[in-house]
Amino acid sequence: MGKPGTQGVFHAIWRGMWMRESLAAPHTQAAFPMADFSPLSTLRRMSTGLMYAQPGTTLGRFELKKLLGQGAQSQVWLAFDSRLEREVAIKLLKMGRGADAQVIAQWLQEARSVSRLTHPNVVPVFEADVQDQQPYLVFEFAQGKTLEALTKKSSLPVQRAVRIVLDVLSALIAAHALGVVHRDLKPSNVIVDDSGRARVMDFGIAARVNKEAGSAQGKDAAGTPNFMSPEAARGEPVTPLMDVYGAGLLLAQSLSDRPLVPNDDPYRVIYKVAHEPLRLPPPLLASLDDTLRSILLQSIAFEPGRRYPSAQIMHDALEQWLNSQLAPGAAEVANVGAASGTLEFLLRKMRHKTDFPALSDSIIRIQNMAASDKESISSVTNEILKNVALTNKLLRLVNSAHYSRGYKVGTVSRAVTLVGFNGIRNMALSLVLLDHMQDRHNAQFLKEEFIRALMAASIASEMGQASGHGEEAFIGAMFHNLGRMLTQFYFPEEAAAIRELMNDKKNPMSESAASERVLGLDYEELGSGVAQAWGLPEVIQRCILKPEGDPPSQPMPDLSEQLRWMAAASNEMMQDMLDTDPETVRENLDHTFKRYTRVLGLPSNALRSMTKQARGKLVDLARAMDIVVPQSSPVAHLLQDFTVEPAKADAKVAGGNAFQANELHATHVNIDPAAAAAFRQSEERTDLLAAGIQDITNVMVEEFKLVDVLRMILEAMYRALEFRRILFCMRDARLDTLTGRFGLGAGVEGVVKHFAVPLRQGAKLDLFSAVCLKGADTLINDASDPRIASSLPAWYRQHFNAPTFMVLPLLTKGKPFGLIYADKAKQGSLTVDEKELALLRTLRNQAIMAFKQLS
Repeated sequence: MGKPGTQGVFHAIWRGMWMRESLAAPHTQAAFPMADFSPLSTLRRMSTGLMYAQPGTTLGRFELKKLLGQGAQSQVWLAFDSRLEREVAIKLLKMGRGADAQVIAQWLQEARSVSRLTHPNVVPVFEADVQDQQPYLVFEFAQGKTLEALTKKSSLPVQRAVRIVLDVLSALIAAHALGVVHRDLKPSNVIVDDSGRARVMDFGIAARVNKEAGSAQGKDAAGTPNFMSPEAARGEPVTPLMDVYGAGLLLAQSLSDRPLVPNDDPYRVIYKVAHEPLRLPPPLLASLDDTLRSILLQSIAFEPGRRYPSAQIMHDALEQWLNSQLAPGAAEVANVGAASGTLEFLLRKMRHKTDFPALSDSIIRIQNMAASDKESISSVTNEILKNVALTNKLLRLVNSAHYSRGYKVGTVSRAVTLVGFNGIRNMALSLVLLDHMQDRHNAQFLKEEFIRALMAASIASEMGQASGHGEEAFIGAMFHNLGRMLTQFYFPEEAAAIRELMNDKKNPMSESAASERVLGLDYEELGSGVAQAWGLPEVIQRCILKPEGDPPSQPMPDLSEQLRWMAAASNEMMQDMLDTDPETVRENLDHTFKRYTRVLGLPSNALRSMTKQARGKLVDLARAMDIVVPQSSPVAHLLQDFTVEPAKADAKVAGGNAFQANELHATHVNIDPAAAAAFRQSEERTDLLAAGIQDITNVMVEEFKLVDVLRMILEAMYRALEFRRILFCMRDARLDTLTGRFGLGAGVEGVVKHFAVPLRQGAKLDLFSAVCLKGADTLINDASDPRIASSLPAWYRQHFNAPTFMVLPLLTKGKPFGLIYADKAKQGSLTVDEKELALLRTLRNQAIMAFKQLS
C-alpha cells in the first residue's frame, strides 16, 4: 500500500519521543537522552513546575484577588498591596520541579535587571520575590486593552498598527541598552491605553544578552511557541535579534485577520518554528506597499543575520515609512524624477483599482505555492481547483500542442505530476495575467499586448528546449513585457501618450525614452518593480531587464544570464514578425538571428525553424486561452486566421430571396428548457468522469504512487459533480476505524482529521459505520430528516453537518478498508443518473484496484 509520507514519519517519531519522555518519571536527566534537541528541551522547561494559588492567598504583603490570565509558564493575578494601598498585577512563575537555590538566585538577578528598566512604553516591575519556592513578580496594574483584545475580531488599520509597534520598539531599544531581551513578545503582552500609547508588559522571562555562546544561559530558551523566533525555538544564545523578530511578528499579526502560526500541538509548533521560515498570507503581503512589505519581511527573516541589526534601525525604517504616509503629497513631490518614488506612486494608484490587489494576490499565492518545497501535489491541485475557470483553461492549455504529452490529460492532479510545479506555475501565471488584462474599454490593445508577449514566450521556449530550460525561458520572455501590459491596463491614457511619442513623424522616440518621459521610469523598470513586489523569482526579474550592450560572442555560463539573453532575443524576433510585409520580416529576422546566434549557441537556420514552430504553437495557445482579435489588429497575421474574427458577410446577396426557400435549416423540436439544461449538465458530468477514468487508466499501466491515483479519483468526482468538499478515508488497523486522510474543497484541511468511522461489530452503529459494514453506496439528499439526523455521529454534526452528502465504501474480501465521502451545501442538490452512478463506481473500483495492485 505504499510507504507513508516523510512528514508523517517525522511526526510519528516526534510523538513517540514525546510520549517516552512524558512517561519517564521522575523527570531526571537520565530520562531525557536527547537533552540537546532544543525544541524538546524548550517544551520540557515550559511544561514543568507547580503553582498553587486561589483568591485570598497572600504572598508577602500582597493579597491575590482575581485571576487575570494564565499560560504554560505563569499565572497573572490582580492583587492588593496592603502597605501602599494600591492594586498591582502579580505574576506567578513556573521554575520547574526541584529548582534549587542557584536557579532561583539566577532568576532574582534577572528580575533585578528588569526592575531597573524604566521607560514610558514599559509596564514597570515593582518587586520580585520568592515564597515557599514560588517565585513571583509584582507589576504596575496597567489600564487599557491588550493588543490581543484589540485584534480579536479584526485586524488593525495599517498606520495604527505601525504606531503601536513603534512604541514597542522604543521599549525594546531601552531594554537592549541595559542588556535585557524580552523574548516573549506577543499581543497579550502589549497593552494600549485610552490615549493610544502602547506599553510592553511582562519582561518576567527577560534575559541578559548572552555574551558567551557556550554558556548554560544561552541554552535557556523560553517564550510562547507561536511567537518564538527560530533561534529561540532551537535554544540558541539570547540576542536582541529575537526581539526584532518578535516586533515584526507583532506587526504582521496586527495586520492579519487570522493567527499566523496556528494554535496547534506545541511540539509541532516549536519544531516548525525552529526549522521552517514563516510564510505570511499572500493577501496580507498584497495589501501592503513595497516599502512596508520590505520592512516586515526583513524583520521576520528566518536567518537572524538578514534581519534589521537592531531595534533602533527597524524603528527608524518604520518611522520614515509612517512620515511618508502622513504627508503623501510631499513625499511624491520629493520623489519626482526618482524611479523608486514613481514606482511607489504608480503602485498606489494601481491599488485603487480592484483588479490589481486580486491580481497581486493570485500571483503571489501561485508563486509561493510553486516555489515552496513544502507544498504537496494535493495542496497545489486544491488551490487550482478553487478557481473553476482557471482549472478548465489550464487543462485546455496542458492539452494544447505547446504542452501536449501525446495523450489527453483530464485531471489537474495528473497535469501537476506531468508538467511539474514550475510548469504549472508558468501556465497559471499566464492565465491569471490574461484574465485580469481583460477590460471592455481597453480590450483590443490588451489582447494585442498579450499576443506579443505570448509570441516572444513561445520563441524563447523553443530556444530553451535545447538546454532543458524551456519553461523558464517561456515565462521570462513573457514577463519581459509586464511593464507594458500593466501600463496599458491601469494607465491607458499614459500608454497612448507613449505610443504617440514613439510614432511622432518629426522626432520619434524609443519606447524606453517615451515611457520614461511619460511615467518617470521606463517599462522595464516598472515591470521589474512589480515583479519584485510580487515575489517572483530573481531569474524572472532579471529577464524583464534587457541586457546592455551587444550580445556576447559565446553562451553565458550563468543560467539566469542565458535566460535573460533569450528573453531579449525572442522579444526582438517577435517585434520583427509584426511587420506585414513577408520580405521585410525575413530580412529583419535574418539580421536578428546573426546578432544573437553566438550568445544563444544556436545557428541561424535553427533559430529560423524555431520561430516557425513557435508561431504555430502560438495559434494553439491563443485558442486554448480563448484569445480572439479582430482582422484589423496588427497582430492578427501572427495567428494565421485561426483565432481572428471573420469580417461580417454582406447581408445583401444578389438574388438572395431566390435561394432562401432552399436553405438547409436544422429541424426545430420543442424541448422543455429545464430538461435540455439538465441533459447538457449530465453530458458535461459524464465527460468529466470519463476523462478522469481514462487519465487514471493511463497512469495505472505505468509505475505509479497510490496517493496520486487516489487524488485523481477525488478530483474527477469533485469537478464533475461540483461538490463542496470531498475526502478519502483509510482504515486505521490499530483503532479499527476509518479516518480522514486528505481531500479537496473549501476548508477541507481543517475538518478531514475529524472524520472517524468505527468498524467494530456489536457496537451501536451510526450511519457511516452501517453503510461501510454493509458496503452500500449511499446518497443522503436531506440530512435533516429525523430518521437520518438521529443516526449521524456527534463529530459529524459538529465539523461537517452537510445537508446533502454521498458515501462510497471501499471493500476487499467483503470488509471495508476505505471510504470516499463528498457533500454539497444545498439540500437536495445532488442527483445522479444511472450513467453517472456507473462512472462513479468505476472510479471507486479503480481505487480498489490501485490498492490491490500495490499490496
